[in-house]
Amino acid sequence: MPSSLPVGKLEPRLLRQVVFSRLGSKDNRVLLEPKIGEDATVIDFGDRALVVHSDPITGAVENIGRLAVNVCTNDIATRGVRPLWILTALLLPEGFTLAHLKEVIRQIDNAAKQLGVAVVGGHSEITSIVKHPVIVTTAIGETTNKRFVSSSEARIGDSLIMTKGAAIEGTSILAYQLTHLLEERIGKKTVDRAKRFIQMTSVVADALTAVETGEVHAMHDATEGGIAGAIQEIAWASNSGAVVHEDKIPIYPETKAICEALSIDALKTISSGTLLIAAAPESSKKIIAAMEEKNIRASEIGNIVSKRQGICVIRKDGTRLSLAIPVREQLWIALKGAANRTKKTPEE
Repeated sequence: MPSSLPVGKLEPRLLRQVVFSRLGSKDNRVLLEPKIGEDATVIDFGDRALVVHSDPITGAVENIGRLAVNVCTNDIATRGVRPLWILTALLLPEGFTLAHLKEVIRQIDNAAKQLGVAVVGGHSEITSIVKHPVIVTTAIGETTNKRFVSSSEARIGDSLIMTKGAAIEGTSILAYQLTHLLEERIGKKTVDRAKRFIQMTSVVADALTAVETGEVHAMHDATEGGIAGAIQEIAWASNSGAVVHEDKIPIYPETKAICEALSIDALKTISSGTLLIAAAPESSKKIIAAMEEKNIRASEIGNIVSKRQGICVIRKDGTRLSLAIPVREQLWIALKGAANRTKKTPEE
């Protein structure tokens, strides 16, 4: 009997074997084709190019509208391009109320206005096929000089800069979806502060500030797999290695408290809102200073190295966290563990 696929993103081996080998007709106007670690495609339109990306929101229920906008537009921004338009497809479960629909649309509208993005189309339906709301968003940006940043141009010796902290999105999602459990373990005030991390899930300002300030070679946002996954994917895309130091990776107190309470690793937890930048070493301090002027926390956490040196995080105790194999997202582990606990009887 064939084994089922695990929860989470398809692993790179399957992407290469099953997906990337079947991409329809060849089109020479595609300037950046699908590739491991790349965030968005770029299509030649003569005197300009369009940057396009699609992304679903599947791990959140609360704030799903805001996340749908931020997560997808982030991948346009990692190209060094401002997002301009989005289309949203809403798949809503039976029993979804009009009040809930209005709240989701309000979130989409507010988030889009904050970024200066227009909602130009999409789809919406109630379907029995989903148990929770799912939103798939397509974002589009435009570059008039056809210049863009990819995830695959990091160079040996580049500084790796990350913005904000680890597990930004995961902190917010877990605070909302496991409120009662976490309030019992870490207190209501900490959980309330963690919920506000939803306000930090955009990297548009981070990315545009970086490309306007210094010599940026590659960028990648830390979505599924967290900052560890982002390090891994930028190295894979660039055919290089990377060495990062855990003691240089910022982790907010609220994130640390939640991850310890749920026994998960903050470095491997979904982190939309965190941007990873590979930049020329001489640009690092300038980029960090420009971020700080805009009240965006930024930290140099490591370097791009040769492929033979591998991809790893040097833990605080001196051990090495190898990133040679795909990172297992911790959000699903936490949510599944909480669901299993609620199924147990008091006697168990």
